[in-house]
Amino acid sequence: MTFVWPPMLLAVLIVPLGVIVARRIDDRRRQRMAALSGQGWSGGGARAGSAGASAPGRNTRLLDRLPGVLTIVAFVVLAVALARPQATVSLPRIEGTVVLTFDVSGSMAADDVTPSRMEAAKVAAKSIVDRRPQGVVVGVVAFSDSGLSIQTPTNDQAAVLQAIDRLGPARGTSLGQGILASLGAIAQAESDTPAGYYSNRSAAPTDSPPPVAPGSHDAAEIVLFSDGENNERPEPLAAAQTAADLGIRIQTIGVGTAAGTTLDLDGFRVQTQLDEDLLRQIADVTTGAYQPAAELDPGAVYTTLAQRLVARDEALEITALVAGAGLVLLIVAGVTSLARSGRLP
Repeated sequence: MTFVWPPMLLAVLIVPLGVIVARRIDDRRRQRMAALSGQGWSGGGARAGSAGASAPGRNTRLLDRLPGVLTIVAFVVLAVALARPQATVSLPRIEGTVVLTFDVSGSMAADDVTPSRMEAAKVAAKSIVDRRPQGVVVGVVAFSDSGLSIQTPTNDQAAVLQAIDRLGPARGTSLGQGILASLGAIAQAESDTPAGYYSNRSAAPTDSPPPVAPGSHDAAEIVLFSDGENNERPEPLAAAQTAADLGIRIQTIGVGTAAGTTLDLDGFRVQTQLDEDLLRQIADVTTGAYQPAAELDPGAVYTTLAQRLVARDEALEITALVAGAGLVLLIVAGVTSLARSGRLP
């Protein structure tokens, strides 16, 4: 169990102080009653009785104390409720996973599309996020000469949009690393689901899972935004084949123009242009599809995405449940006290 407001657990310390104060008040009340009745009083709270009076039985004494014990326990439970306790539970839900994978290499700063390839990719990606169906979680991966996960798949749309806004061009290009990093993000997102628990997932993959039919893992896909230029290992088509063997489709979005432009990178003038052929090959290997960013249909990205029943571990606040338990204990304590005093009808 965890707590939203852990410092409020200090409220539990008030309960024993309250018990001490209540005992002092009760002792003074008994002293005044003894003085008024002319009987002697001992500090332990016992009153002198007649020689012939028999002491109450053990069970009777325990029942007399039960209301007080229940009341103390109730206040402890209510004090714990102030800290807003949370329990981790597995909640079943229908879900699909989309990873938006961005080329953030230096060539994405080119302005052959307005205002730049990077900004055009962001606009296209945001239109996809805006069309996100209910139950689909979206992650963001950025890559230049290596893969870098920016935002793990989530249903928090604002967090995804903020991750996209933070992207900016840098260094070289490794399409293969971007694809492999995206596969890792999907695997991490799906590993949160206990295998075989409220799920129609296949068995958890081994280190070298056997190849499956391309596109057969239809509850997850990668959307790759790039100009298609690659100058780092691993080979993009080899990485695409890895995705195909896992059954994951890659939808490629071409950003830039075939004519291209000349870009100034660290004092060097470099010709850069859109490589549609490579992006089409990556999509074809995985049974995905290629679209130019300028002609993107955001809804088409989700047409091949299925959703499946999974269970995810989530923190669920149980403050109401704990507070209810405390209230029930108080009611039981009150009823027990009335019953012992003979005041119940």
